[in-house]
Amino acid sequence: MRIIITGGSGFIGQALSSALIAAGHKVIALSRAPGTARFAAGVQSVQWDAVSAAGWGHLVDADTAIVQLAGESIAGDSFFPRRWSVQMKERIMRSRVQTGQAVMAAVRAAPEKPAVVVQGSAVGFYGTGADEQFTERSPSGADFMAQVCRDWEASTDELAALGVRRAIARIGLPLNAHGGVLPRFLLPYRLFAGGPFGSGRQYFSWIHMADLLGALRFLIEEPTASGAFNLTAPQPVTNAEFGRALGAVLHRPSLLPVPRFAFQLAFGEVSTVILDGQRVLPAALQAAGYTFRFSEVRAALQDLLG
Repeated sequence: MRIIITGGSGFIGQALSSALIAAGHKVIALSRAPGTARFAAGVQSVQWDAVSAAGWGHLVDADTAIVQLAGESIAGDSFFPRRWSVQMKERIMRSRVQTGQAVMAAVRAAPEKPAVVVQGSAVGFYGTGADEQFTERSPSGADFMAQVCRDWEASTDELAALGVRRAIARIGLPLNAHGGVLPRFLLPYRLFAGGPFGSGRQYFSWIHMADLLGALRFLIEEPTASGAFNLTAPQPVTNAEFGRALGAVLHRPSLLPVPRFAFQLAFGEVSTVILDGQRVLPAALQAAGYTFRFSEVRAALQDLLG
């Protein structure tokens, strides 16, 4: 199958490209700067403007899947999260909605419709909650991230009317030793200064990168997979539990908390992603038949770091 990925040079996009190529698929990554962006080996890169189907829409046919992952980084690309200015929040929202609209333009114009569109989203769709459990049946939240996810998903709502299968991937916190959130946690623990953020009672809805890639491939290849799917491990943990598991794997203590006010002072509104959290369960993904390789966080961390 030909698989077109928007955001193919990103953290998840590169890893997914490699996994799909290894499985025998042909991968095309759309990029605004294909000459300078980094892609996985074997990927064909194609120029696009991130707002239309110009230059790539002709590639869509009945043997095509589109994976929509493009969007401005929520936390930035540096080691520390960057603050959400008004302008950055606008870029975060606009970049997701416009790329969804570009996908819709390509699908509308295609003589043969694609087999499936995997629409990227995040567990931020549900907002935050202390003890509530969220499944795919839960309503959306009321904060900024929830609005971003709602609008991102809505950008491709028309697919159903066009007869195209759509699977919405609400992605949790991917654990990978070489990117994403985990390296941001490793440094203080390696310096014997690790500990919970804020109260430590907020939930982390994590997923091992191997399961994230496996679940995305499952949504592409499973013809009955339609609707929203939470891509999170079946056993979410609190921030304190995550810290203790990480400390145990690294043979380091997890005793020095970062006060909530200090985190908020340093990073502003983006700190809610870490300080508030949500307890999200992959009910629909498991019901559809996906089997997790890593359900327990300590085993996942041992695999990644041990």
